[in-house]
Amino acid sequence: MVLEKLGESLKSTLSKIKNAIFVDEKLINEIVKEIQRSLIQSDINIALVQEISQSIKKKFKEEKAIPGLSEKERVIKILYEELSDLMGGEAAEEPKIEKKPLKIMLVGLFGSGKTTQAAKLGNYYAKRGYKVALVSTDTWRPAAFEQLEQLGKKISLPVFGSKKEKNPLKIYTDLEKQLKEFDIVIIDTAGRDALSKELIAELDKLYKKISPEEVLLVLSADIGQSAEKQARAFHEITHVTGVIITKLDGTAKGGGALSACSITNAKVKFIGTGEKINDFERFNPKGFVGRMLGLGDIDALLEKAKESIDEEKAKDLGSKFLKGEYNLLDLYEQIEAMKKMGPLNKIIQMIPGLGGANLPKEMLDLQDQKLDDWKIIFNSMTKEELESPEELNISRIRRIAEGSGRKEEDVREIIKYYKKSKKLMKMFKGKSEKSLEKMMGNMGNMKGMKNLKL
Repeated sequence: MVLEKLGESLKSTLSKIKNAIFVDEKLINEIVKEIQRSLIQSDINIALVQEISQSIKKKFKEEKAIPGLSEKERVIKILYEELSDLMGGEAAEEPKIEKKPLKIMLVGLFGSGKTTQAAKLGNYYAKRGYKVALVSTDTWRPAAFEQLEQLGKKISLPVFGSKKEKNPLKIYTDLEKQLKEFDIVIIDTAGRDALSKELIAELDKLYKKISPEEVLLVLSADIGQSAEKQARAFHEITHVTGVIITKLDGTAKGGGALSACSITNAKVKFIGTGEKINDFERFNPKGFVGRMLGLGDIDALLEKAKESIDEEKAKDLGSKFLKGEYNLLDLYEQIEAMKKMGPLNKIIQMIPGLGGANLPKEMLDLQDQKLDDWKIIFNSMTKEELESPEELNISRIRRIAEGSGRKEEDVREIIKYYKKSKKLMKMFKGKSEKSLEKMMGNMGNMKGMKNLKL
């Protein structure tokens, strides 16, 4: 989980607010102390922690009551806004392709994960319909080009570079004509153990030659507050336009890197949340804070859903669910989409109302394993059985279990789940769209919290 300790601590603070009998200055002081402790433990700059503390207290005293919000909800809104500002405020805008190709240059120190992030970034844009190329200009690290080649094959993206040429400037110059046919070109550069004169000279020459529209600095989350120093140093060389923070899955110091970058001109644009190629997302401070507070992140959830399932198919599937007409084939497609979206423990964080439910990790891991087992069982069924689950008698259940290497109880569990979900959806039948929309809108959302944009 991203910044797990900080998230758990902030959720605990929110629970204190929700369970409080009175909302007064004493409660605010207690909450501010808890937040201070949480942020400092996450390696966030003490000056920034003091600043946010004073701002929370000031807003509570001076801001007027908001119609439709209780005092508890007003306090939560203040915390949400202040933490979002601390992490960078508004999300950075997507770059506009005014002329092809849009050139994105990745810079950073050795070990920050530039090559892996180049592939993740390429995959991100390729999924959005862009024609993407990856270019390796790292002649310093052994097998850097080969690593990018292997990553490119996994995501079916072309990779350009040279195994023999040692001059990064010549590598790029020789490729310029070939790269014109692409929408986006992502250039991976060399790093060093420190920001040496040699690295500065190399990056300066490359930057002037490439003239990239975007320069993204790749930082590892575990460097903490020194992220600000690096961001400023690289910005002086290459005019950094944004930051990618890697290794945010579980590190306690990720908060320091996020907040440190927010006070420079280089906003965090992307974050790496795991080792897999899809563990990568555009950074939205408000949604990120919403996840940590257990309020959810609808934008990120919809983004993942769009990547995982065709829009028309989603509408068709949704229509079948509401009419209670779907079969096991539809259920299979639903499970396929869920698996593509990622582990349940990450998806749960994005759903308003469930992010703060503190579901046991063991339970979520078990559900992921169960989805894998169910997929195997589905693959052992015939098309007729998937389309007409009512035909699943004892002998068929036994055959499916044997064919999938699973127990008969596992097959019956799917049938039971299917019948329950179909029965639930039939309850919606006949209800107006307005009633359904109202009911869905109330699930997991606090009354009147429209300003949170969650």
